[in-house]
Amino acid sequence: MENRNASGSVVNQFLSDYGMLAVLLVLGALFATLTIKEQHPTGASAGRQVAQMIAQRQGENTQVLIVARDTREDRAFARAAAKELQALGIRVLAVVNGVPNDVRAAIEKITAGRQQIDAIVANDVTAKWSVYDRFPSVGSDKCVKPRPYIWPDFLKMSNLLGVANQTAIYAIIAIGMTMVIVSAGIDLSVGSLVALASVVSALCIRDWGGGADAGITMVVLGCAAGIAVCAAAGTFNGLMITVFGIPPFIVSLSMMMIASGLAFRLSDGRSISELPPSFLWLGGSQTLGVPNPVWLMLVLYSVAHIVMSRMVFGRYVYAIGGNKEAARLSGVPVKRMLMAVYTICGALAGLGGIVLSSQLAAGDPKFGLMYELEVIAAVVVGGASLMGGRGKVFGTLIGAFIIAVIKNGMNLTNVDPFNQRIVLGAVLLAAVLLDMLRRRR
Repeated sequence: MENRNASGSVVNQFLSDYGMLAVLLVLGALFATLTIKEQHPTGASAGRQVAQMIAQRQGENTQVLIVARDTREDRAFARAAAKELQALGIRVLAVVNGVPNDVRAAIEKITAGRQQIDAIVANDVTAKWSVYDRFPSVGSDKCVKPRPYIWPDFLKMSNLLGVANQTAIYAIIAIGMTMVIVSAGIDLSVGSLVALASVVSALCIRDWGGGADAGITMVVLGCAAGIAVCAAAGTFNGLMITVFGIPPFIVSLSMMMIASGLAFRLSDGRSISELPPSFLWLGGSQTLGVPNPVWLMLVLYSVAHIVMSRMVFGRYVYAIGGNKEAARLSGVPVKRMLMAVYTICGALAGLGGIVLSSQLAAGDPKFGLMYELEVIAAVVVGGASLMGGRGKVFGTLIGAFIIAVIKNGMNLTNVDPFNQRIVLGAVLLAAVLLDMLRRRR
């Protein structure tokens, strides 16, 4: 009986802490169902598929024209088709990556040389171009395109990776916000700190590091400067709250305006784009097919989970949020802990600003607008209490993905942007209401 009660307690605790995971799964299933439609393969695998279809239908003595657009996926489609056709012994007359006019010029050149086009490798888009019918010896009926299949738009790998990539910045900042809210505080300055870190790092790289020619060392130092400035702003917030007793709402609201003003003053209100390619690696590149911001997010959440659940630091933060005076009497260094929490929050906001700048290849004082509300919403939806003392790091990650999935799903189902804001506001209100009901119970 005791073992059954213990296991039931563990299950109840898990559902209490991570019950929103079920909500995330339900939302994913809902949007997957609503976005089921016919899909048309693209990329290298689609190119190989079309090449094999032509080989099976028409044999080796076939002359082929490959037509694709000038996009990354279409170029991969064309390269793979050409390579596969050559391996199968089929002659490729020309490969066109462009627009209908480019295709017309290629066909005119081929027909002028008295060569016969037996088949055209195309995808769903290029097969619909009318340029082929202008040539009696060609015609659109010679186009061969990949076989379509039924699959949800929501569950396409490109969409899922896009959702994760877009969520990463909010989620990284939300780690620090989770610590602040668990300690019964609030930080409204994180959005402005995103802009400040973006501007400071870009200015350092442009003015002191050589701009577009800056080396990796100067890029790292510039990014470190942006993060350090934001960490100092967080320390200042903690100092005002702990030493002078100013409410966190007022302090962080003031810092929000100060940081925003500094970002605009330092940049003269203009975007800073003179940045080297190495600066774009963190936010704009992939490792093993996964965007680098997603890897960074996963690493930071793993570390934060250990810190908040397995280390003294985390226990102190929960103790302060539960009852600050009791924590102080128990020997918890309350002031020092709060200073650390706000410093970490500021530093992570700065890191978020660096990632955003890397994604968009510029430093801009307008970055981070309204980020503080998105981040607070992620923390609250993830199960943290605005009253303090309650919240989990992985719960915040789930909350961030819930908001991202709702936004992405509504975009895929063509929900009006104004209605989207209504839905997101209702989700946040429902999360706070559930927290209040739980605390009363």
